[in-house]
Amino acid sequence: MSRISFTSQPFLLGFERLDRLVERTLKAGTDGYPPFNIEQQGEDAYRVTLAVAGFGAAELSVTVEEQQLIIRGRQGEDGAERAFLHRGIAARPFQRSFVLAEQVEVAGAGLECGLLHIDLIRRQPETVVRTIKIEVTE
Repeated sequence: MSRISFTSQPFLLGFERLDRLVERTLKAGTDGYPPFNIEQQGEDAYRVTLAVAGFGAAELSVTVEEQQLIIRGRQGEDGAERAFLHRGIAARPFQRSFVLAEQVEVAGAGLECGLLHIDLIRRQPETVVRTIKIEVTE
């Protein structure tokens, strides 16, 4: 099945960046770990919450790279060999990413009771009206 590209449409000029964002979103991992919620906390405010039980703040990183929110987690080795009779708590490293719109910024992040909260805000762009002068050539 072929994918429709924005750049192939004659009336959508300059949307190459949007095309790359869609491509990056399609490539984002569909792994269900760690589970997450996305909440709308106001007209221009959002919160992404990831369940990261067992991870400390030093083992987590939150970065924004090219309008992509990337959350990574890697637990350190505790050095002591343990013999698990049952291991139901995941301890594997993870990377979860979300593509952000141009106006969306990370306001902050916090770790509380095994939940990593990342607050996002959307800045409203200024409306700019520009008149283009028409040059007359004869």
